[in-house]
Order: sequence, then C-alpha cells, then structure tokens
Amino acid sequence: MYLGLELWKWCFLVLVVLCGRLVTEWFINVLVFVIELNFLLKKNVLYFVYGLKRSVQIFIWLGLVLLAWGLLFDNGVKRSRKTSRILGYVTRGLASCLIGAAIWLVKNLFVKVVASSFQCNRFFDRIQESIFHQYVLRTLSGPPLMEMAESVGRAPSSGRLSFKNLKGGKKEGNEGAKEEVIDVEKLKKMNQEKISAWTLKGLINVVRSSGLSTISNTLESLDDEESEQKGKEITSEWEAKAAAYDIFLNVTKRSNKYIEEDDLLRFMKKEEVDIVLPLFEGAAETGKIKRKALKNWLVNVYLERKSLAHSLNDTKTAIEELNRLASGFLLLVIIIVWLLLMGFFTTNMLVLIASQLLMLAFVFGNTAKTVFEAIIFVFVMHPFDVGDRCVIEGVQLIVEEMNILTTVFLRSDNEKVFYPNSVLASKPISNFYRSPEMGDSVDFAIDVSTKVETIVALKARIKEYLDSKTQHWRPAHSVVVKDIEDVNKMKMALYVTHTINFQNYGDKTSRRSDLVFELKKIFEDLGIKYHLPHQEVHLRYVGSSATELPPTWR
Repeated sequence: MYLGLELWKWCFLVLVVLCGRLVTEWFINVLVFVIELNFLLKKNVLYFVYGLKRSVQIFIWLGLVLLAWGLLFDNGVKRSRKTSRILGYVTRGLASCLIGAAIWLVKNLFVKVVASSFQCNRFFDRIQESIFHQYVLRTLSGPPLMEMAESVGRAPSSGRLSFKNLKGGKKEGNEGAKEEVIDVEKLKKMNQEKISAWTLKGLINVVRSSGLSTISNTLESLDDEESEQKGKEITSEWEAKAAAYDIFLNVTKRSNKYIEEDDLLRFMKKEEVDIVLPLFEGAAETGKIKRKALKNWLVNVYLERKSLAHSLNDTKTAIEELNRLASGFLLLVIIIVWLLLMGFFTTNMLVLIASQLLMLAFVFGNTAKTVFEAIIFVFVMHPFDVGDRCVIEGVQLIVEEMNILTTVFLRSDNEKVFYPNSVLASKPISNFYRSPEMGDSVDFAIDVSTKVETIVALKARIKEYLDSKTQHWRPAHSVVVKDIEDVNKMKMALYVTHTINFQNYGDKTSRRSDLVFELKKIFEDLGIKYHLPHQEVHLRYVGSSATELPPTWR
C-alpha cells in the first residue's frame, strides 16, 4: 500500500493513464461512425466532427484520468498532512489540464467557425464559377458525348467533372493520385447560405490541388491501349490560347469561322448551352462564338483560376497564422489558470507577474495593437483578394500576396510594394474587381459656332456607334455641354458605361481608345472643328547696330 491505496488501485490508475488514449480513440471512432450514420446528409456536422475529433479525444481522456483519480482516492481515508498536500496538488494539476483541454477545444472550434464562414462568404461564388468553367472546358475539349449517346440510343449521363489531386499524385506517381468527382448539376443549384462547410472544404481542396486542364485526346486517341482520357494542365496564357485553338477545331464541324449552337449541342444539353453562350463575347446576341471570343474567355478563365488558387492558399496561410497566434495567447492563459488552481499565486508572485505584464505591455503594446488591427483587416474588412486591381493613394496596384501582417502589391512596372495591414486599415481602398460595370468619360471641345443640327447629328452618330458595340458599351449614355470658354470654345463630354469593370485595365484602355478614334472620324465626317480666336500680335525689333553684327551676317 502506498499513499493509502492498494496495489491494484495503482495498477488501475496507471492503466487509465497509459491506455486511456487508446480507449478514447476507439470511443471517438465509434461515436464518429454513429454520427455519420445519423447526420450523413448534414455535412456541416461532419465538418466540425472531423475537425474537433482529436481535441475532444484528449478532453475525454483527461476527464477519465481525473475521474479515476478522484474515485480511487477516497477522502475518508486518513492520511498524513504531507500526503494529503501532495494528493491535492495532483488533483488540482489534473483539473488544470482538463480545463486547459477544454479551452483548447473551444479555440479549435472558434478557428473552424471563422475559417468556414470566411471562406464561404468570400470564395463560394468564385469557386462555383471556376469549377463550372472547368466543366465547360473539359466537355468541349473531349469527344461529342451527346452525339455519341444519341447514336447508340442511350440516354446521356448527367454532367460530372472528375479531378485528380495533382499535388498528392506527385509523391506517389499518377497511380496514387486521388480522383474526386463533382456533380455539376448539383453544384449549380447550391447557394452560399445553404452550402455545408464540409462541401465547401472539398471544393476548396479541388481548386487548390488540381490545375485548369483540358482533355488532351479526342476520338482518335480512344484506340489507345489504356483508352483513358488524360488531362492536359494549362500553366500559362500561351497554353490557354493554344488550348482554345484546339477546342475550336474540336467543336466546329461545318465551318472554322465560328462555333454555332448546334455544335455545342453535340457536347452538352440544351440547358447547359443556354448558360454557356453568354459567357463568350457577342455570342448571346448572335448565337455564334468567334475564335477570338473563345480565346479571350479561356485566357480569362485561366487567370481567374490562378488568382483563385493563390487567394485560397493565402487564406489558408492566414488562418494557420491566426491559429498560431490564438494558440500562443491561450497557452499563456492556460499557464495562468494552472498557477491559480495550483495555489502558486502568492502576493510576491502577483507583484512579479503584474510588473512583467506591465513591462510587456509597454514594450509590445503597439505590436499587439498592430496585430489585432491586421487580424480585423484580413478577416473582417477583407477589402481585396489576391489578383484584385486596387487603387491606394491614387496608385493602381495588383494584390500579389496576402498575409496576416502585410500585403504585397505589384505596380504597373512590376515593382513590389509592401504595405502593413494595420496601415491599409486606415486608408480608403478602391477595388476594381469587386466593382460593378464602371463608367467612363471623354472630354472634347468644339467651336461655339457649330450649328445645332451638327451637334444633333453628332449625338446620333455616337448613339449609333454605341448600339453597334453592345458587347463593349451599355446603350445608356449622355453627351453634355460643360462650359463655354473665351466665347469661342464649347467644352463637351461624353459619358458612357462599360460592360465590364476595370479589373482588366488593358481591355478598358483598348475600348476607350477605339471610342476616341471613332469620335475623331465622326468629327471629320461632320466637319466639326475648333478654331483659335483672332489675337492681336505686336512685333517689336530689339537689336544692335549693323556694325556690331557678326561678319557673316553683314
């Protein structure tokens, strides 16, 4: 007998301590299995169950150890003062560990909730759109499945998209790559409010781990030995343009000038064709897809997918940094709680800790304030994502990388600019990517003697041009007279609305350039000019006598 306990009780206690982890792991696995059976369709439950599995296991294990300790050491047994004091310390130590495990469990739950809600609010729409674009790309680059299904008299299968985890496959070869299948029909019906955290996590893993790819082989390669369609990943804009050319040749069967609706019906359903056509510039009005429109669409899809993958990676890094910061802070809290429960907080200890905390607050107070402001900026304000074009202090910048404390931007000349997030939190930020269709203006001046009929004709010609470029400009516009200067110059302005925002600034500049050039042609056709007013010129000769001129001037 030791400390008032028989040998078998000590053996049982050691068994609980050493084997408790194993028993609780079995219990948690059974519990997870039961939850899966009852909440299989409630994937939000599964997301948090798997995320908190380890924390709950440790909490239950420590609870069992504390329970066994309390039951085995009967308080009715008489012990010496020293023995009772030692047992009291052990009891309070186990209770402190249990409270620490509970705090850690709450921390993990908080991080999971923040990550799920943040990613859902910021990225769900972009992920949904990106995966649908991937489905369109893979469908159009492969064989005409709808036509083949009709030829064999079989109903076409519903739209499904398979992905291979390329990052996981690099370690074990292509055979070890994990393949995931997404039902595109269900994906289109999902919305941000009802999607589960588990499903969102799966979609995020798909975008982060798989690249934008086409089906490299068509009907001719079906005779290969493996008869398996291999994905060809697009890794650059040049490859995206080449893939667009291959897709154009694969889809068109009668003409190489454009893709018609009948061509698309060979690859997908009528409902999908109605959704796909508006994706291409000018196709919604004409029902035909030009080669240039297909190329521009695929390049934009590649750039968007690349930007989205970078955003998700940076978000994951930011959440991991938040988890580390929270872990460090809670570790300090757990130590303080442990000292309180153990009774080590004497007056001298309190004075020592208070003085140390005061010194730390003086030294690191500004740092803590900066970190807190940066966390609020990244997870609450979050005014931009990777790839967004922003205007900060009058300078256009593209977001290159986001971290908890800093954000890296690229200027137009590819110069990297580093901004602390705490500084950005106090600055007004314009975000082109998140803006709706943006307006533009062109200022010009005409002679005040220009006839009213000519100005009316000018407005009509401008309206005719904008109506002919519906894929570039909205019909609503205005031509206004701003001012008359010097009784001879009439200052006017044309206000128009693009069909895009200014995220792709090159497209915006190109469209505005075409508009200005068209205005010049209209001015020439209508004879609209501007003449400077007559001005008096006074000439006065100031010089020396002829004798002082150089010999060559005489």
